Amino acid sequence: MSAELSNEKVGLAIPTEIVEATHMSPSELKQEIAIMLFQKRKLTLGQASKLADMSQYQFQHLLASRQIPIHYGVDDFKADLKTLEEIKKL
Repeated sequence: MSAELSNEKVGLAIPTEIVEATHMSPSELKQEIAIMLFQKRKLTLGQASKLADMSQYQFQHLLASRQIPIHYGVDDFKADLKTLEEIKKL
């Protein structure tokens, strides 16, 4: 799996009654799904924050508020390294 994230999207239809049963807004539900997939190590920090429609900083703050540890994987390191290399070119 590549560390780069595209802007291409896939729709996911969740029945209204399911969303209503959670007593969450669609935004809150996306955050919960992102947290769960991050905890299961199915998504990197960058991927989970994108799914949650949050910056990585905001997502890290959300994780910290729930005392969820941040795992920093190889994909995260490569993405950060690429960002640093791009900044260095500026």
